[in-house]
Amino acid sequence: MEKKFALTYDGIKDLEEELKGLKGPKRKEIAQKIKEARGQGDLSENAEYDAAKDEQAKMEARIAVIEKMLRNAEVIDEEEGDHDSVVLGSKVLLYDEEYDEEVNYHIVGSAEANPEKQRISNESPLGQGLLGQKVGAEVAIEAPAGIIKFKILAIA
Repeated sequence: MEKKFALTYDGIKDLEEELKGLKGPKRKEIAQKIKEARGQGDLSENAEYDAAKDEQAKMEARIAVIEKMLRNAEVIDEEEGDHDSVVLGSKVLLYDEEYDEEVNYHIVGSAEANPEKQRISNESPLGQGLLGQKVGAEVAIEAPAGIIKFKILAIA
């Protein structure tokens, strides 16, 4: 049994767009690089050819990963639920006690996690600590830098 990948509708759309780009323009670009490198003669000492083949292998591996994720996607319906507690797909407004600031996080599956975009995996320490909590709850998360305390201000 293959692992299911929890994805939002936006996450699925983003993966489909990435896949389209990789299978279309990117494949053609790499094929052209390989063709040009082959034209330079001896392939055994051709750094451009080796680099293009490595790039091709990485791209094909990424295509396989994306196709597997889409094939085994479990869609998170972000509109579903009563928003009383934090669930996969919730957007959570937190008060960070240490920095005295409000922060927003979107709880997503690990395949969509991107901390730079405030998309936190449900499998991360923060994601796990928030799941099931309600507005007003104070949560202490153990992180490598120590205990981080948050108060849940809103759930959407």
